[in-house]
Amino acid sequence: MDRFGKVVSYVNEALGQPLVVTDDDISGTFTFIRALEDYGFSAEPTSAQIGQTWLNYLVEGKTILWWGGRGTSTEHTAYLNLKRGLKAPLSGSAATNGSSSANQIGAMIFIDGWAMVAPADPSRAARLAREAAKVSHDEEAVNAAAFIAAMESAAYVEEDLDGLLDAGIREIPVGSALAALARAIRGLRDREPDWRRARAWLEADYGYDRYPGTCHVIPNFGLILLALLYGGGDFRESISIACTAGWDTDCNAANLGCLLGIRNGLGALQACPDLRLAHRDLMYVSSADGGRGITDAAREALRIANTRFRMAGEALESPKAGARYPFAFPGALHGFRALREKGCANSVLVENGSRGEGRNALRVRFEAPIGPALVALPVFKPPRMPEAGSYDFQASPCLYPGQILRAPVYAAAGNTGSVVVRPFVSGYGPGDEPRRHFGDAIEIAPGVSADISWTVDGEGDYPLFEAGFELASGSAEPHEVWIDSVDWRGVPDLVFERPYPDNRAWKGAWVDAVHSFAIQFAESFHLSQNDGVGLVIQGMREWRDYEVGADVTLFGARAAGVAARVQGLKRYYALLLRREGKVQLLRELDGATVLWEASFPVEEARKYEMTLLVDGARIAARVDGVAVVDMEDPNPALESGALGLVVEEGTLVCRSVTLKAARPA
Repeated sequence: MDRFGKVVSYVNEALGQPLVVTDDDISGTFTFIRALEDYGFSAEPTSAQIGQTWLNYLVEGKTILWWGGRGTSTEHTAYLNLKRGLKAPLSGSAATNGSSSANQIGAMIFIDGWAMVAPADPSRAARLAREAAKVSHDEEAVNAAAFIAAMESAAYVEEDLDGLLDAGIREIPVGSALAALARAIRGLRDREPDWRRARAWLEADYGYDRYPGTCHVIPNFGLILLALLYGGGDFRESISIACTAGWDTDCNAANLGCLLGIRNGLGALQACPDLRLAHRDLMYVSSADGGRGITDAAREALRIANTRFRMAGEALESPKAGARYPFAFPGALHGFRALREKGCANSVLVENGSRGEGRNALRVRFEAPIGPALVALPVFKPPRMPEAGSYDFQASPCLYPGQILRAPVYAAAGNTGSVVVRPFVSGYGPGDEPRRHFGDAIEIAPGVSADISWTVDGEGDYPLFEAGFELASGSAEPHEVWIDSVDWRGVPDLVFERPYPDNRAWKGAWVDAVHSFAIQFAESFHLSQNDGVGLVIQGMREWRDYEVGADVTLFGARAAGVAARVQGLKRYYALLLRREGKVQLLRELDGATVLWEASFPVEEARKYEMTLLVDGARIAARVDGVAVVDMEDPNPALESGALGLVVEEGTLVCRSVTLKAARPA
């Protein structure tokens, strides 16, 4: 209040902070709900399954959680319990961790997705939220998760604020502290019109000083209800109160924003263009599934909707034949923006618009008295990415050299002349300096459409971090171009080898789930794992049929090898050489299953050429060019995923990893 007064919009610039950052609340919310996908879209996943989802997608000490230590961070405490084999709900119970730890805020902040897959069904949303919450929390924290989820679910059909509160109250015990607090705040709203005085009452009777721990759920739960009621259901006003009121502002404003986004619909966002356009839908989701690290609100919304449709056995939504960036939803930008660079057009507008008949697209309007317009989106961490907070960003690129970029483009009929369009990508060159690479130019006359199709070529620079289009015209008159969709698919043929000695961005393209990934040695990969199994992972969950190969040398390792169809740290196929003299084909799927093994002489410090092919249910492997196994998985549950290297308790050294599609695209 002293610095900003009432907070009505973003304050990150005044604080010298980036707006889009890696964050536990966002990454956890959009990661833990993947238990539904990973367990066959079960209508009622168990807390044990959701706990296993934690183990699969969390990279210890790096992704999603606040790693504050056992007894300080509730989620870190629960993770350590899960890691040592204590399954949920014991992993988060008060009996295991103590009541103070069990009643912190974390269970409430991760539950929005569970409400959105149970629309207009508050009881089901509350059950799902309870199962998810019990992985790490207990008692009133679980009640808070159920309460908020029930309100969000009810918001699909209920506008009355008291009706929303009733939906939440029905899902928690009548005698609980949260039920009493909800009734008290409702009564306070009726007799006290000023939210600031109401907030002072809340702090006096339910403030942080009343509860043990670092961030107790009860004060923050109270603030959500206070901001909801005193904001009158208005989107900006309610979030403004939640932010200005303090305490755990990002969590409280996020839960409340989800609730009112559902209740008020798209119009609530369209009425606040400054809140929406500032981030252009861009999101970071840091997890062991690195290919999904760079994402956006529209893609995540569609994913959640389709999760709900799968649970209900309904047809899926697949706008524009499933294009990666369809621009199908009003206002959706998928992270696209105009690049402001020297020598570029000085007036560029990038927005989502309708081309008629309900078909939305990306509209680019530009004046080019100086130079062309450049529009692009990130496909990996941008150069000199500003860091904020304590949350590491584990991610892989979502676009690779060799993939085919496709985009239908239309030049508006009102243009005074042709428009020249060139696709481009930007990648990391020597010293991690960015370099841009263009495809062939296409000239498009006014009123004409053209289909861009370009096999992406980074000319050796790697990884790629940006993709977009250069738009140029021969006059200074305003020109307008519509990009209907942007897509790329398929498995590229690649060699993963550090291209330059000083290329650190190359290492950052791998999800790093080993104790040491050293790059000061001659080899591209020098991986050490102190205990247990470690992986480095790169690629996309969408990759299905391919062969991964690597030269593998063991130094003191119990086992090492290559992995395919990697869907996290607990879901993959692996071809391993074991120190005791075995070659082994393994399926890790919430527990290791040896699909095949044979005796094999494994020598210390000897290089082995290993390849693993996954093609439908078929799995085939070679060592030093000799076929060792060719079989079908009797339980082919892993249909797609990234590639990786695996090392168990020791060191793996490798010069390069190869990727080759099982068949031409």
